Amino acid sequence: MLKHTVCGRFAPSPSGRMHLGNIFCALLAWLSARAQSGTMLLRIEDLDTSRCTEEKAQVLMDDLLWLGLDWDYGAAPGKPADEFYQSRRSGIYKKYFDMLAAQDLIYPCFCTRAELHAASAPHASDGHFVYPGTCRRLTAAQRAAKLAGAHKCAWRIKVPDETLTFNDLHYGTQSLNLAREWGDFIVRRSDGIYAYQLAVVIDDALMGVTEVIRGSDLLSSTLPQLYLYKLLGFTPPQFGHLPLLTAADGRRLAKRDMDLDMGALRSEFTPQQVLGQLAFLAGLLERPEAVTANELIPLFSWEKIPRNNITAVN
Repeated sequence: MLKHTVCGRFAPSPSGRMHLGNIFCALLAWLSARAQSGTMLLRIEDLDTSRCTEEKAQVLMDDLLWLGLDWDYGAAPGKPADEFYQSRRSGIYKKYFDMLAAQDLIYPCFCTRAELHAASAPHASDGHFVYPGTCRRLTAAQRAAKLAGAHKCAWRIKVPDETLTFNDLHYGTQSLNLAREWGDFIVRRSDGIYAYQLAVVIDDALMGVTEVIRGSDLLSSTLPQLYLYKLLGFTPPQFGHLPLLTAADGRRLAKRDMDLDMGALRSEFTPQQVLGQLAFLAGLLERPEAVTANELIPLFSWEKIPRNNITAVN
């Protein structure tokens, strides 16, 4: 993939209709790239094929184009079988998985979900469980016996007991100790599907992405991903995280709740009205007013965007 001075991306999961929070991230990622005269990529993150469908991906692309949020390369309407769908990139992920295996950086994990929850404490910030390293301590003989016994296994990467740091475009310096706050994390699931953390790093690196703008719910995922960038020899992008849009009770908007999804929005509002409301919530406009995406480009500034979550639904 060709490298650009600035290449942003939007990488949605087509598990349901986009809602206002998804569009908020898409808009600001698009504005950040366009304000720097950069390019945009659209990638479809459909690793979970039980929930993600081609039909939903096509609807998603139509919704983005309805809003005026175009892209320069990536997935295209009416062209499902291409390289920008994660479900079609397993061979690429395997190459880098094998590279990690050859360096003895990963190991099989035979723990069941129930065992993991019983032995692990949820991380304070996002509720994910910190793996205690159970299978990392198996002897070679124990590991071989389990593999020979046809035990299903996931594969985890060995993380160091050290603190890593990066500078977020919006939230500043972020630090995290991988061993204490994440533990050895999964790079391939027990069903053979490559994990999001591995796939997203490989894809962003190979597709020339230089800037990743996404919701703050993924902020804690950044340092494990940066660790993978280092191990795989890739140059990492810059990361910028955004406040989440929430309901009045503080609940974050979710596809499963159909909070202001694109179907409802398109039936009641014009694209310009939707964009104007989002720009107001982002601090780019003083009041909600109809506006096109292109008209917002010169107004984009990280300094205007709130750092706390934003109430979008009263």
